[in-house]
This record gives sequence, C-alpha cells and structure tokens, in this order.
Amino acid sequence: MKIIITGSSGGIGSAVASRFLSLGYTVYGIDTAPPVIDDPGYIHFIADIKDVRSLPDITDADIIFNNAGTQNSEDDIDNNLKGAINVTEKYIGCENLRSVLFNASASAVSGQEFPVYAASKAGLVGYMRNVAIRLAPRGVTVNAISLGGVYTSLNDPVVNDPESWEKIMAVTPLKKWMTADEAADWVVFLTVTNRSMSGQNLLIDNGEHGLIPTFVWPGGITGGKTFAAD
Repeated sequence: MKIIITGSSGGIGSAVASRFLSLGYTVYGIDTAPPVIDDPGYIHFIADIKDVRSLPDITDADIIFNNAGTQNSEDDIDNNLKGAINVTEKYIGCENLRSVLFNASASAVSGQEFPVYAASKAGLVGYMRNVAIRLAPRGVTVNAISLGGVYTSLNDPVVNDPESWEKIMAVTPLKKWMTADEAADWVVFLTVTNRSMSGQNLLIDNGEHGLIPTFVWPGGITGGKTFAAD
C-alpha cells in the first residue's frame, strides 16, 4: 500500500514515514524541506501545502496522513487548516483510498495553548468530520488524533527548560510525554488496523485533560488560563 504523509521531514512525520517503510509501504512525503529519509520506498516532494498548485499529482494513495503544521506562527490557519483541506481535497479521489487521518492537537479539545493555533486545530476536527461523512459510503475511515505533549523540536522551549518541565509534569497524571515513535504506533493502528471507527477525534494526552487543563510555556501567552514559567 501507499501512504501520503505531509510534514515528512521531521518530528512525527519522519517517524511515521519510517514506520510505514519498515512495514513495506511506499511513502510519498510532502514537505517544504529536503528529505531526511533515504529509502528506496520513499518518494519525496518539495511542496507547500498552502499552495494547492504546488502539490504533486498522486493517484494511487491508500492512506493520507495530514501531519504538516505550524505552531504559534502567522501561518497557523493557512498551514494547519487550509493546508490540510488542500491536501485532502486533492487526494481523496484516489480509487484505493481506505483511510484519512488528521494530526490535530489536545488544544483543539481544551482550548488551551496559543489562540490562533487552538482555533486552527479545532477547525481541523470539524473539517475531519465533514470528510468522514462524505467518504463513509466508500468505506473510508476518517479520524483525527489530538496529541498532548510530544518530544519534538517544536517543544524544545519547555522540554529543555527545567522550571517549565517541572510544572508540566505537575499537571500531567502519567508523568510522561509521548515519543514520535509512539505517535507512529497510533497512526498505524488508526489507518491500517482500524476499519470501524470513523468521524472521531481521539484525545491522547497522558491523562492531562482529566485535570483542569493548564498550558505551560516560558513567559506565558495571552488568551486562556496559562500556567507560565517565571
């Protein structure tokens, strides 16, 4: 089978690409950055998901993983929401399509974190459910994962700050964050193993939403209750 992965040149995207390659899949990676994976089953396209005209023509995908996104940038809506719409609408016509998965965020559920980022991810969940309704007659599963803390370079400002990290662990019941490889486990399960769940947003946040959600970031942010690192 073949999978399209956006944002495949780092973090969760590259971990998911490597996992599918290890399972014998062909991976179509789409990113604005050069490839970081050297594998005969990996085909890389340099493209900007904000510009649908730059997206490659792919007609044989079985799975779409909308992973690419930005955090706390002026492009959050254009990348995280509009970009995912561009990718999905371009490729959902693939004849063998069986699954579409969106990488949303725990902030889509809690409303915590950067305001525009949270809005972009919440919008992504609403769009996911629209796609799920449209593709259900074809037997295509469409879901989203809303992850809490993940060890990626985007989160280095808190992971590498002892004071912020201590405060994060204080409001994280499982006292851990997810690795990119664990995220890949969930992506494989939801797109390959799962054949019956569709239209769902799966919150995977190490139990944080079981408490009062508290977003920790050096210096704090405006909008929402913030537990700032001093």
